[in-house]
Amino acid sequence: MKWKELPQNIKVRMITSFFNRAVSSAVMPFMALFFAQEMNKIWAGAFLIMTVVIGFVINLVGGYISDRFPRKKVLLTTSWLNAFFFLIMTISLFPQDKRIWLFAGAYIGFIITSSLGRPAMHAIIIDSTTPENRKAVYALDYWLVNLSMAIGAALGGLLYLNHQKELFMMLTFTSATIPIAYGIWLQDQFKDQLKKKHQNVFVDLIQNYRIAFQDTAFVKVVAGSTFIFAAEFSLNSYIGIRLAETFKSVNIGGFELAGVRMLSVLNIENMLLVVCFTFLINRYTDRLNKKNALLIGLILYGIGYATVTSANTWYLLIAFNLIATMGELIYSPIRNAEQANMIPSDKRGSYSAFSNLSFSGADLIARSTIIIGAFLMPTMMSVYIGAIVMIGTFLVYTGLFARSWSSGKVMGGSVSASGGK
Repeated sequence: MKWKELPQNIKVRMITSFFNRAVSSAVMPFMALFFAQEMNKIWAGAFLIMTVVIGFVINLVGGYISDRFPRKKVLLTTSWLNAFFFLIMTISLFPQDKRIWLFAGAYIGFIITSSLGRPAMHAIIIDSTTPENRKAVYALDYWLVNLSMAIGAALGGLLYLNHQKELFMMLTFTSATIPIAYGIWLQDQFKDQLKKKHQNVFVDLIQNYRIAFQDTAFVKVVAGSTFIFAAEFSLNSYIGIRLAETFKSVNIGGFELAGVRMLSVLNIENMLLVVCFTFLINRYTDRLNKKNALLIGLILYGIGYATVTSANTWYLLIAFNLIATMGELIYSPIRNAEQANMIPSDKRGSYSAFSNLSFSGADLIARSTIIIGAFLMPTMMSVYIGAIVMIGTFLVYTGLFARSWSSGKVMGGSVSASGGK
């Protein structure tokens, strides 16, 4: 699908998220390390787990709001608040003794506002695509996201240790430009706002999510995705802290590769592989049975991250990170497109918010590995990561395709647009 053929909202979303992620990826992967160094590992793990729980609860509220109110207004409000909280975080770094509690409070504020706005943006993307072009759009978005994150990881690896203030200043500036772009170019095409059915707004919110919770196949996909994503998310949680503490520095030429830089190398490798091979892998998987392709991708992904969890040699880390990334490239566009196809057209905000449980839950599991890893050996952590990926694979596979097995004779084996992802 060519760039000029994309709907305007898709272009706006991709361009703004590219610049925002390029800067935020230089900072956010180091948050676990930042709080662990400024406080301690137990405090960092507990605090980050709390932010994940807060984010999930607020995300559900955001999904309800995005179906009830104009999505563009929701995005404008939350985007301006994001910029404000990044400004507070930046200011808190300037005193010689960093105002960690102010920084932590602003970080929680950012989690709240970004969680409120995320379902509206996801819903706008689904509104602007069709089942026919959705896989291609997700593949392009996936490519741009990883390109921006590769740039951010490179910036973070080079500048994070000695130029934190400058990085947060850049993040504040880019965050402030996003609502301006939304205000000028974003089109709110969603007219069918959900009507309030109950006098009590909390009852109305709960009833709104009841349909999603009762959709067994969709719940399976969300739960399975939670376990699968947790492996990748642990890279910037448990694995990052472990590398910072135990990885022995390697000199390559005149370049010293220490633990923090090794983490940056893994992130950069992951993202560069995505940038270079996304469209090639996507064309190849188009010729495969999507069920088989999904399984192959998830098996490679699980083997890769299970090994990276405990490996402490640079070439093993790079080799198995490559395997994990190849698996991700195979399974991710299929999972994204199939899950989006499951969402009913009149509940896209709510279903998108519910599906974000997979990210919040994965983040929660990944943050908890910081605490679990303080008591378990790295090899046992590898077993743990491998096991949760296996569980996730089973749930996602059966959630996406079990319905098509039972309804294949009626629907030709395809998943209906109102059924599942």
